[in-house]
Amino acid sequence: MASTSASEPTHPVVFTTQTAYLLPSQKFMIPASWKRYQLSQLVNKALSLPQPVPFEFLVQGEILRGTLAEWCAEKGIGEEETLEVEYFESVMPPQRMSSLPHEDWVSSVSCQLPGYFLTASYDGALRIFDYSQNLLQTVPAHSAPATAACIVPGSSPDSFLVASASHDLTARLTRVDVSDPAQPHATAVASLHLHTAPVSSVAVAAGGSHMLTASWDGLVGVWDTSVPDADEVPLEEGAAGDRKKRRRVAEGARRKGPVGVLKSHTGRVSRAVFGRGAEGEAGRRAYSAGMDSTVRTWDVENGVCTGTITAANKPFLDLALTQTGTSALAASTDRTVAQYDLRAAPSSASTAAVASLAHPATPSCVAVAEGSAHEHQVATGAYDGVVRVWDLRSTKGAVASFRAWEGKGGGKVLSVDWARGLVGVGGEGGVEVWKVGEGERV
Repeated sequence: MASTSASEPTHPVVFTTQTAYLLPSQKFMIPASWKRYQLSQLVNKALSLPQPVPFEFLVQGEILRGTLAEWCAEKGIGEEETLEVEYFESVMPPQRMSSLPHEDWVSSVSCQLPGYFLTASYDGALRIFDYSQNLLQTVPAHSAPATAACIVPGSSPDSFLVASASHDLTARLTRVDVSDPAQPHATAVASLHLHTAPVSSVAVAAGGSHMLTASWDGLVGVWDTSVPDADEVPLEEGAAGDRKKRRRVAEGARRKGPVGVLKSHTGRVSRAVFGRGAEGEAGRRAYSAGMDSTVRTWDVENGVCTGTITAANKPFLDLALTQTGTSALAASTDRTVAQYDLRAAPSSASTAAVASLAHPATPSCVAVAEGSAHEHQVATGAYDGVVRVWDLRSTKGAVASFRAWEGKGGGKVLSVDWARGLVGVGGEGGVEVWKVGEGERV
């Protein structure tokens, strides 16, 4: 039991956890003046941990940010009522690891391939960096600003397929080979043709067999990732100069058509993603968010919209699914990231958010951490140049934050990605890589 002076009020507490750091089931009398730090010390001492492990504490689903007395007073909880307090490992303070300079704005950054970073820039190029900050390859993939890029799963570590999207109305597949660091090379293998307006995002299914494009024309394209033996789409009509420029960028690439088109949005589509889960199940479901203030659920195989989450005046800029795939996180121009329950029955009326992450500036992007240790954690980037880390169990405020490109002029954050403890940040200041939470050391 915690020792305390006779005059100091105490509160009965029972601790629970879903971590490996399990306390014996017993009741503690905790001084009401204690905060997170003292509670963390108590748990460490009770467990006799050889190395200190910082913990955060949830009281009735809310992170404790002050004293127990302050929390009880706010909630109207009496001194005799036993509190069930859940503890979990704290997010360690973010540490800036490296900077990857770019001459133009970076619209997309990916940390998904171990050992490498992938970026897409407003100069139309894709770039591959290694963990030592060496620029291995610059790929002139597009004739207009590139908006998104991702690795196609199933690729080998040294020879992989990259999917990208652009304002040039196309998405592309590019084969990148870095097996010989002294002579890396890239080959455009396919250009994807459907959209009549800039393509805002590209996403690939977990197994790598299919991909989605979202566009300002209101359409979501469904594609396979195979490379055809011959062009499936004829060269479009247009100005000769424009055709020549596009031909130079995608020389040798096969022109692919979609295997399906998803139509339902009434405005620009900002982002489309596949559902989570087993490859077969996930590949049959997709979700999209757009400037029409909706998040839509799709039956990909049949090409129909099966559910619509309608928000009131919330044009959406980005979309991500939680690890379980049961909730959607949608970043909006109203300076919030809203969490929606995808299992709720669709309604014709405005759909209420399960939670809302408030930002002082427009959030442009959201990324979900991978791994069971970070099941409830997400990162958001905003136009104020700040990246915030949130715990979805308590959304009153971010659990950690950092400012990108501090001391270098700052700039808007346009993209975040989070994998293996690394958060890649892309935007007006180039790219920075930060270490956040647990993960492999670089």
